[in-house]
Amino acid sequence: MRLYDIIEKKRDKKILSKEEIEYVITNMVNGNIPDYQISSLIMAIYLNGMNDDELTYLTDAMANSGDTMNLEELFGNTI
Repeated sequence: MRLYDIIEKKRDKKILSKEEIEYVITNMVNGNIPDYQISSLIMAIYLNGMNDDELTYLTDAMANSGDTMNLEELFGNTI
């Protein structure tokens, strides 16, 4: 998978898959993607938007990209 292809796909108003979005977030967090490529993807997303599935995949990928804390003991089950 190449980031260039993901940017091109979003530029062309196509829907990104869960795997593509996870690839972007994982590699961005690990520092494997240059800033200018992330900027290009963000511009394509800004111009063409994201559908509900893409937003869900992005949110999940971001939430799972780092350490998480279980606060259930403090606040109980919030769901």
